Amino acid sequence: MKRKVFDLLSQFIDWRVRRIPERRFLYVLSLVIGIVSGAAAILLKNAIHATGHYLTHRLPIDSQSYWFLAFPLVGILLTVVFVRYFVKDNIGHGVARILYAISRKNSTIKPHNNYTSIIGSTMTIGFGGSVGAEAPIVLTGASIGSNLARIMRLNYRAITLMVGCGAAGAIGGIFKAPLAGLLFTLEVLMLDLTISSIIPLLISSVTAASLAYFFMGDDVLMKFTLQDSFDLSNIPFYILLGILCGFIALYFTRATMWVEKKIGKVKSPWFKLSLGGLILGILIFFFPSLWGEGYQTIINIFNGQGHDILNNSIFYGLQSKPFVFILILIAILFFKVIAMAITTGSGGVGGIFAPTLFMGAVSGYFLSYGINIFSDTGLPESHFALAGMSGMMAGVMHAPMTAIFLIAEITGGYVMFIPLMITATTAFLTIMWFEPHSIYTKRLAQRGELITHNKDKAVLTLLKINDVIEKDLLTTTPDATLGELVKTVAKSKRNIFPVLDENNCLKGIVLLDDIRNVMFNAEMYECTHVHDLMISPPEIVNPNDPMNVVMRKFKRSNAWNLPVVDDEQYVGFVSKSKIFNAYRNVLVDVSDE
Repeated sequence: MKRKVFDLLSQFIDWRVRRIPERRFLYVLSLVIGIVSGAAAILLKNAIHATGHYLTHRLPIDSQSYWFLAFPLVGILLTVVFVRYFVKDNIGHGVARILYAISRKNSTIKPHNNYTSIIGSTMTIGFGGSVGAEAPIVLTGASIGSNLARIMRLNYRAITLMVGCGAAGAIGGIFKAPLAGLLFTLEVLMLDLTISSIIPLLISSVTAASLAYFFMGDDVLMKFTLQDSFDLSNIPFYILLGILCGFIALYFTRATMWVEKKIGKVKSPWFKLSLGGLILGILIFFFPSLWGEGYQTIINIFNGQGHDILNNSIFYGLQSKPFVFILILIAILFFKVIAMAITTGSGGVGGIFAPTLFMGAVSGYFLSYGINIFSDTGLPESHFALAGMSGMMAGVMHAPMTAIFLIAEITGGYVMFIPLMITATTAFLTIMWFEPHSIYTKRLAQRGELITHNKDKAVLTLLKINDVIEKDLLTTTPDATLGELVKTVAKSKRNIFPVLDENNCLKGIVLLDDIRNVMFNAEMYECTHVHDLMISPPEIVNPNDPMNVVMRKFKRSNAWNLPVVDDEQYVGFVSKSKIFNAYRNVLVDVSDE
């Protein structure tokens, strides 16, 4: 059966290559990816909404519920069991995994990611895990794009583009925001895009968003319609909000990585999930607004019901005490990051997209509410919540354009365009002063595994040492005489000679330029040995070194050729000229239209 499927697929690919130009085929494939990734977004959002509603809709609003102590632990337990015994692979940190796949895996994402993130995040978030569904669905969409492109036997450039199409479709579908899907892919994921690459991304994003309009109800998504226009006199307050969001985004990034690092030191996965689930349950028990994605809290703020953030809480009734309420808002901002990091660190599956929007809305609400208490300014709290969301997105994700257009699309208009731009830009500039990498890229950057929008770095990362190792150099031994070395030189077409011992270990090198003045002196042929003439290589290359590390070694040593040694065993040589030729070929493949 598999053989028949393979033969049919091969026949289809051969027919496609003959009849359909690649660019036109990419348009068709991007449409398919948009449909599938949009359907995945619809499935995930509805599954999470249905699970959470079933568990919480009977809980009393005016008092705390002890169920909040148990539900998150159960969700993380189910997720860990599913991942550990069924998936047997890490499916957390979805966006970072996509970046890693682009950087190190030739944009190859494992097929199980087509569905495992949906199941894992439904268990985690549906039971109250304080994370978002966007990263899992982006990983799902990217996996769909990657695997369909590889099935169609496309090249690296096309596969990477289809990964972007899957991500754009996922964001466009989950928010009904096609332009935000496109910009998210451009700002966060892609290496280098041309105008023709934009069309497939738009096709996927618009297709997925259209599906969401048909099949996803308004109660599942975050939606808000602006009632009032933007007031120019509030611009200084939006600048202040941008600075506040920049510093909160800095706390968000640093605290997330710190908490995950600490909980990551716990070796036992069962103790880790128990500890994390217990802490998360306690946090949600005291602050039920930390439950799940937090979109209900955002909607309440939009609708002028920000005090409902204390529903189901032991603090219910304190809304009438403004100063106490402000302190509670600060506590929620502080503990949201901890709750999110504990959820993912203890084994849950989810992302930082929704927590970022939650903290942005609460930050904007906190600032406007506080100013309104101490003055008669009358700042519109819903407007500042929206601007705060754009500021936090710009700060945490380093994606100001995505932030601006996503919030604009959510509101259904561009009345807030100026304050969104002001807040997002100010927040971005503020955090860039302290943190050059987004939370998505920071881990990869620390390990030197990040491809950025710099095409030169992208191409270097795609080059592999094994593809450029030269093994045609003639070797000699330390005890060989000068006469024997001269015979080796006569047979060689190269000007460098590795010196190896009986165990094939590199002891040094002999350069033709270094022996030119003695190689014609016959009197020295028997009394001079190679160990008298050899020198140590200026640098040693390991077969596992990334190409950017190899190029740094070339730059430091000022050499044109460097030996490759694996665990003291000589492998061959790598030369600048061979790397430059390979670089040029890969660059053509990446950039070819």
